[in-house]
Amino acid sequence: MKGFAFTIWVIAAATLSMMFPSYVTDIGGFKTELLIVPLIQLIMFGMGTTMGIKDFIGVLKMPKGVFIGLFLQFTIMPLIAFSLTIIFSFPPEIAAGVILIGCVPCGVSSNILNFLSKGNLALSITLTSFATLMAPFVTPLLMERLAGQLIPIDVVAMIISISKMIFAPLIAGIIFNRIFGNRVAWLNAAMPLVAMAANVFIIAVIVAAGRDSLLTIGFLLFLAAAIHNAMGFLLGYWGSRLFKMNKRDSRTVAIEVGLQNGGMAAGIAFELGRAATMGLYPAIFGTWMDISGSFLANWWRKTPVDDENLVDS
Repeated sequence: MKGFAFTIWVIAAATLSMMFPSYVTDIGGFKTELLIVPLIQLIMFGMGTTMGIKDFIGVLKMPKGVFIGLFLQFTIMPLIAFSLTIIFSFPPEIAAGVILIGCVPCGVSSNILNFLSKGNLALSITLTSFATLMAPFVTPLLMERLAGQLIPIDVVAMIISISKMIFAPLIAGIIFNRIFGNRVAWLNAAMPLVAMAANVFIIAVIVAAGRDSLLTIGFLLFLAAAIHNAMGFLLGYWGSRLFKMNKRDSRTVAIEVGLQNGGMAAGIAFELGRAATMGLYPAIFGTWMDISGSFLANWWRKTPVDDENLVDS
């Protein structure tokens, strides 16, 4: 049940937000959406406290897996997202949100699910770390190319915004870990729980803010999210196999590709002043990917890979 606990909390939060939106969006006159960016910064700081030199050395130890994983991450998900906006003909700001979730990196939940699935955890952590570090530059460029016709995209402004939201707290966390190390081991133990709680809260706020739109096109967004997520898993796995990666590492990359950083996407949507529209799909995708990802991780956990003669990636 541990693998499904986070999923249950996400579903419960989203359900309550649909039923009682006003209690979630406004607490005593305070607009809860103002907490989205600080919470993402907290998550990124926590991620930084778990990182060290070993994560960067990981690239030297398994360069093939890292480069293939990053390539698949930033090609498969953006292109599928762009295709879905054409197929479903979503309104411009909703469509921009679909593309946005495709252009952000994988989230920390991918590390948790790779651990549960008995994947290559070292590869997973290295991929997540480097994809996140690349995000301030890659995400704005992809958004400008794929969503620039839907909403105005200021690449430089978005680079600065994402850097403040992601890069700065991540680097601060790495420095903090370098200085204090084992003296704050309790923080490393607590941060995964804090990150999960923050993600649940962010999803709840976005769902509540976009409740009316969800009642109108919610089913189509869920359908698009299910297709997007499934294709990410499928193409992530078989793309890795195409590049001769072994089955265990291919499973690892599949989870990294299929899971996106919904919190980051929600934060970007908020920074653009479009949390209730652009932020909708990231919230739905984030909810669905946690459900499907939990099932996939538990299934793979119960079906170990065959021994192979392929060299580790």
